[in-house]
Amino acid sequence: MPTTPPLDDEHAPLDSHTPRRRFLQRTGTGVAAALLAGGAGTARVANAAQGTPGDANAVKLPPIADTQTEQQEETPDPRARPDERVGFAVVGLGRLSLNQILPALASSKYAKLSALVSGDADKARKIARQYGLPDTAVYGYDSFERLADNRDVQVVYIVLPNSMHREYTERAAKIGKHVLCEKPMATSVADCQRMIDACRNANRLLMIAYRSQYEPMDRLVAKWIKEKQLGPVTEFIAGNSQNAGDPGQWRLKRALAGGGPLPDVGIYCINAARFLLDEEPTEVIGTVVQPASDPRFREVEQSVHFILRFPSGATATCASSYATHEARFFRVQGAKAWAEMNPAFAYNGLRLRKGMLIEEKNAATEITIDPVDQFARELDHMALCVVRNRTPHTPGEEGLQDQRIIEAIYESARSGRVVRLAPPPGPTRGPMPDEEKF
Repeated sequence: MPTTPPLDDEHAPLDSHTPRRRFLQRTGTGVAAALLAGGAGTARVANAAQGTPGDANAVKLPPIADTQTEQQEETPDPRARPDERVGFAVVGLGRLSLNQILPALASSKYAKLSALVSGDADKARKIARQYGLPDTAVYGYDSFERLADNRDVQVVYIVLPNSMHREYTERAAKIGKHVLCEKPMATSVADCQRMIDACRNANRLLMIAYRSQYEPMDRLVAKWIKEKQLGPVTEFIAGNSQNAGDPGQWRLKRALAGGGPLPDVGIYCINAARFLLDEEPTEVIGTVVQPASDPRFREVEQSVHFILRFPSGATATCASSYATHEARFFRVQGAKAWAEMNPAFAYNGLRLRKGMLIEEKNAATEITIDPVDQFARELDHMALCVVRNRTPHTPGEEGLQDQRIIEAIYESARSGRVVRLAPPPGPTRGPMPDEEKF
């Protein structure tokens, strides 16, 4: 029997074929014309210089700003019509879906909203009408498999309690849909592997929604580290905490969440350390605090502190809590300079600083980048991966590796010992997203 999601706020519900050739012809300059042949496992890249229908009528205005020093204006492509974008079905209509994902789908370049899945039909129909969808585009959890007949849906975006990610990923793959799944990927290593296997066996793509890896400031810090602009990096320090409210929310239920702040918000620290340093930890040590006096933490930890050690000698010292005022930051320290984001990990309002010696004086410079919709960026990346039949930058293997580390941190906290980590059996990330496509 399919599981019906419980009442929820952010990630879970409060209730509970576009032809690829035509899509690529319509999306205009900057998108390679990858013509897919055969099944999802084969792809051929055509020469983009051949042009596409309508190119003869394209009107391009010459730049008025210096092309070497100034960011150029983008001309919207009138050929990227909404009916030719990759269609997504959003599963779960809680806060994250309503406040972030649905608006992002409405403004993304290559993705569009095609269906909603919810246990509350009235609520879902109201939301569908807000986004111009017919009532026939609304599905229940018990009728999820009917999405198989909806050719306008290529991707299922799973926004449910953590313990339900595996079930709905398997169900989506079985009916031939690609999967974009919220983090954390699942509540166990075994479930993560089952999700990977299900999509691989169905020849479908699986991407985990690590939006920060698609965010420009995070990517800039990763570039600095890769280019040795900070010098040898010795230390990564991060925190992601907030003060949980309602003791009855699903995030405080172990069976649904898999843990407390560690899998929910602490995972940002883990993933940022791995992404920015571009290496995998070899050992972890962790401690948790779970006060018996606080009714919120009868099942999950209140706070977690952990240290990751990397082959280069760098360490990541991180903390996460459900009992402190909201704080989200990280700092990367190198021999020549440091980089800091505070706030970090948030949907918006990010701030980046870089500290170094300037004219023989220590100085910190704030780096300002035009804000972007992080959800639209990850949605567009998934859409382009579907069109090109390309492994996403953050595939299931990336979520699996974070889950391995989460379980090792809990094991260290239980045993009071350092836990060694074996290297992942293969790459955990796909190709870097093509920045100019966003």
